[in-house]
Amino acid sequence: MPASQAKSGFAALKTSGTNRRPSLKLSSVLLLISLTVALVPVAYAQHPPADLVVLNGKVYTVDREHPRAEAIAVVGGRIRAVGSNTEIKEWIAPSTRVVDARGNSVLPGFIDAHVHFSNGGADLSNVQLRDTTTREEFVRRIGAFAKTLHKGEWILGGNWDHEQFPNAEMPTREWIDALTPDNPVWVDRYDGHMALANSLALKLAGIDRNTKDVPGGVILRDAAGNPTGGIKDAATSLVYRVIPPLSEERLTSAIRAALAEAASHGVTGVDDISGAADLRIYQKLLARDELTTRIYAITPIEEGAAPATVGIMAGFGNGRLRTGALKGFADGSLGSTTAMFFEPYNDSPQTTGVFAGMMFPEGNMLKMAKAADAAGLQLAIHAIGDKAIRTILDMYAQIAKENGPVPLNGRSERRWRIEHAQHMHPDDFEKFARLGVIASMQPYHAIDDGRWAEKRIGHERGKGTYAFRTFLDHHVKLAFGSDWPVAPLNPIAGLYAAVTRRTTDGKNPGGWYPEQKITLEEAIEAFTMGSAYAEFSEEQKGSIKPGKFADIVVINADLFAIAPEKIQDARVATTIVGGKIVYDAAEKNAAK
Repeated sequence: MPASQAKSGFAALKTSGTNRRPSLKLSSVLLLISLTVALVPVAYAQHPPADLVVLNGKVYTVDREHPRAEAIAVVGGRIRAVGSNTEIKEWIAPSTRVVDARGNSVLPGFIDAHVHFSNGGADLSNVQLRDTTTREEFVRRIGAFAKTLHKGEWILGGNWDHEQFPNAEMPTREWIDALTPDNPVWVDRYDGHMALANSLALKLAGIDRNTKDVPGGVILRDAAGNPTGGIKDAATSLVYRVIPPLSEERLTSAIRAALAEAASHGVTGVDDISGAADLRIYQKLLARDELTTRIYAITPIEEGAAPATVGIMAGFGNGRLRTGALKGFADGSLGSTTAMFFEPYNDSPQTTGVFAGMMFPEGNMLKMAKAADAAGLQLAIHAIGDKAIRTILDMYAQIAKENGPVPLNGRSERRWRIEHAQHMHPDDFEKFARLGVIASMQPYHAIDDGRWAEKRIGHERGKGTYAFRTFLDHHVKLAFGSDWPVAPLNPIAGLYAAVTRRTTDGKNPGGWYPEQKITLEEAIEAFTMGSAYAEFSEEQKGSIKPGKFADIVVINADLFAIAPEKIQDARVATTIVGGKIVYDAAEKNAAK
């Protein structure tokens, strides 16, 4: 019986009859009071009613002590109770919002350990080339997009993949010049380590046949030595410096679009590779209570002196917005043949890749990283090729030796990260583990690059590619992410990739290097607790446990009951951040 009913029933008993004094003795009244109180739900006496309750779920908590449950109660933005439907129903009051999971998976909110958040948001309104498979379609889309712009406006975005074109033909400026005479074009290859410029963009950047390559970068040229428009890694800075930065208004719009996209995919937190301008917008949105995704801002290592000067250290901030990590680059990417290997590329034997520009002059990266570590800042270095990975591991070992113990900032570990860690030399897993380095990886890349990776590095080197199983067997912490907009933001696609390793071309139904598959439980943990650990926040989020932030995602399927190959078809039904519903698929569909 609800408390309100019990109270009104007792009141009726007291006043029964007309103008008569109660004839009950005092002892009888006390007995009735005690009986009535007993009828009030025990939960109301023990705790406040829940703001939100999730019922009827197949809850996988990622809490190893209590891995499974049916329901969750939320009070004040935090999880207060996890248990059976019967137990959690005691928390329900008339004001409680109830989410019915309908027997489907309920998971901790996904934490994407590596995104380029504002870039992803901006790309939602830029030209889209990711799924183009022919030269004709590539050219048509750029030409059509140019018609929507004013003269002089830049055409950006793209995310093209020439490996999808017949004979993997590399696009050139000649493809698009005739359709873009008044608009400079700068469209990225999907790995972010190469882009295509049209002739107008090259002119604005001052790039011609006499322009020399820069350390860590390559300008592609034709047989006569003229730039083709393709530019790789550090050389891309020659173009970026002449692209007007987004206005604060447009950057804010891009971040708002990214927040909405994250909510629709159950992403409740991101480790964002961001700059000072992004951090400024995040602060403004936080002040307006509009920051619906928790942000861990990882800023460029070149800017490391700024947070160090004012004493910022890893994990600085609050539950919504934190910072204190620095991102550096050791090399490029496999697709652009700029990832740094010990041996030459099979299909480009003239190169072993290139070290990133910030690795020059020799010792520059070590100097920056050592100073950042001494200041208590976290290091997150991009390294993809086996030689680049070993170089950074050796650098970390040297810093640990020379800097000594972790600076006293409340942390007991440095929690160094290597971003991507894609192509490992078999001798380096043990070193990875010994140094306590976190492998910040993006599982979707495995099924995407797996279409053509062996063409680049051969089968034997491929055994160390996206080696999730080997990392876990060596007790290395995995933190999963997407690298959005390089790959889809959707973590369910990442779970599918880690569990099946079925390449996107359908040619590896049993999995590409299937010995590197991991379980669904392990993949979910890497996308939740693993990512939380990588940003020093595992005590606050990453699992469904009383006391933690109420960041919860409800899926429209029971992921553990369906065949692994069906995981990719699942979608997010509800996303909850801090106890508030920030995405509801049913409401979204009803509004269409």
